[in-house]
Amino acid sequence: MSTNIAATADIAGFIGACLVDSESGLMLASEGGGKLDMEAAAALNTQVVKAKLQAMELLGMADQIEDILITMGKQLHMIRPLEKAPGVFLYVALDKKAANLGMARMQVKRIESGLSI
Repeated sequence: MSTNIAATADIAGFIGACLVDSESGLMLASEGGGKLDMEAAAALNTQVVKAKLQAMELLGMADQIEDILITMGKQLHMIRPLEKAPGVFLYVALDKKAANLGMARMQVKRIESGLSI
């Protein structure tokens, strides 16, 4: 089992990241964070994932979430359920001014491919 998400710190604008069990909201691994409470972010973003999955089910959308992007004034928050383990997601918070969204998405996908749960 490899839950090493240290490479997230190499993403431009990196603030913090965590690997989260989307059933319980518990953090499996974390990196950085600073003033951002990663434990709380893990638990609260679990609700975001559950709400989107419920909406998709109620709307009859037979699809899967690739990623969820939340754009704020100063930050970008990415939530990416793992392809190999959809019950786990990678959450990454970035400084909006320093981040490149396209590159960040590619890096998160690459980091995800190296994880095994």
